[in-house]
Amino acid sequence: MEEILNIQTPVAFDESVAHYEIHAHQPYTASTYNNSDEIRISIQHQDLCLLPARSSLHVCGRIVKADNSFVENASLVNNAICHLFEEVRYEINAIEIDRCKNVGLTTLMKGWISINPNQSLENAGWLDVKETALSLSNNEGYFDVCIPLNMILGIAENYRKIVVNVKHELIITRSRNDLNAVVQTAAGNPATFEDFKINLTRIEWLMPYVLASNAHKIRLLNYIEKDRPIAMSFHSWELFEYPLLPTTPKHVWTVKTSNQMEKPRFVVVGFQKNRKGQKVANASRSDHCNISNVKLFLNSQCYPYGNLNLDISHNQYVSAYYEKQAEPVLNKTDYITHLPLIVIDCSKQNESLKSAPMDVRLEFEARNNFPAGTSAYCLILHDRIVQYNPGFKQPVDDFIIKELAIAPLHGEHLVWLFKEPFPWRRLSNKYRKENSWLERSYHGIP
Repeated sequence: MEEILNIQTPVAFDESVAHYEIHAHQPYTASTYNNSDEIRISIQHQDLCLLPARSSLHVCGRIVKADNSFVENASLVNNAICHLFEEVRYEINAIEIDRCKNVGLTTLMKGWISINPNQSLENAGWLDVKETALSLSNNEGYFDVCIPLNMILGIAENYRKIVVNVKHELIITRSRNDLNAVVQTAAGNPATFEDFKINLTRIEWLMPYVLASNAHKIRLLNYIEKDRPIAMSFHSWELFEYPLLPTTPKHVWTVKTSNQMEKPRFVVVGFQKNRKGQKVANASRSDHCNISNVKLFLNSQCYPYGNLNLDISHNQYVSAYYEKQAEPVLNKTDYITHLPLIVIDCSKQNESLKSAPMDVRLEFEARNNFPAGTSAYCLILHDRIVQYNPGFKQPVDDFIIKELAIAPLHGEHLVWLFKEPFPWRRLSNKYRKENSWLERSYHGIP
């Protein structure tokens, strides 16, 4: 209650950012985006302050029949646009920082356990759980969505600071086919499925450009001049697939062998029965397969400690639903009917071991044999720490960094931080004298 008495508190203004604008970047080849194509969107300028955490992927297109007429018996499913992409990679200075494979299913499993009812995701291509109240396309098949990058890559969700002085590149790989993005119904006599295609007409990376105030520019410059690497920590999302489970009630799955630097913190398990690549099945949903128990083993450590003891046929699955966040977007009925995902929290571990390998193993059990055609999916959210060096390049010949060359010692700064190099010989004597300390300190120009 003390804050209500502080009437003498002055008004504070946040003037740390002088300018904030969003730029659209297109791929190298903006003509066609066919199946299995690799789409590269690059930001070549290496003298900018960018904010990838608030960037987004703008996708426009149309679903039509093979003869370009309107589709009649095919509709886009929830998160259909992400199903159009097999992989999304984010690189800094040609070094891979983060990636998302099987983008449609990965974003669905991560999204449903993270979003809450207060979030409006229709513009990102998400529909209601039952997919009855909304539609991604209009009557002519056109769609236009803007997917936040933090729904696709863990670095955009967790690392919310600017990235300075580097080259950014987003590499997107189209899926081999678009069957997972639609659900079809047979029509005619005899009943047949119509041939369709999804034409992407525009793909843009909308990236925020941040221009710091003068005081913050100087702080950034002083830090960069020390040539210290900048660490970025985040949770990377890694999806593993067991394509075909044996028709037995129990199964042990050795998922991967990890190192101690990339420890799993959360594991999401889901099952699908004859949904992948099927015309009549919705690939954005999962099946419970009458699962009764799931255990995660990190070496010899078991999560959770006790058994789940689920019996879905007798409506006993409260322990699985309870593990969701405090404001789940799914109610209990929708959870078990459309998206029965099991989330295992393994964030608390023994941190004393730093070099030993870690085996990640899943053991799950069902009340009955797993149905034929059942696939298992394991989404692992694990630690990742990367470093980048935003230091300035050494000047060539008589070129020096522009922001150092013409920033007066007194008065207002004349140019913004991170501009192109500027020739020293074009400066007036006044600015040369005022910047003599910069010459000696940064470039050693006689």
